[in-house]
Amino acid sequence: MATDYDAPRKTEEEMNEDSIEELKARRHDKNSGKVDEDEVEAAEAFELPGADLSHEELSVQVMPRQSDEFTCSSCFLVQHRSQMASDKSGQLICQDCAA
Repeated sequence: MATDYDAPRKTEEEMNEDSIEELKARRHDKNSGKVDEDEVEAAEAFELPGADLSHEELSVQVMPRQSDEFTCSSCFLVQHRSQMASDKSGQLICQDCAA
């Protein structure tokens, strides 16, 4: 977009006057304060902290660590041997923690 640098520019005071007049004009608009979002639908998506989950059951099968896995001594996650960082100190550390 081309800019005409020779055109007269508005001062800071003139810009403030324009914006105040625009706000006054919008104040009389009936729809300016309304929000299009339904509050009930928006609230259903939120999960409150401390919600009662005692009736929920986990359906995850826990398996012991396999022979090709190790436990990272930094983050304590079980990782595959391919994720092990080459560490000279003898500690088993994953690549994410070594980075």
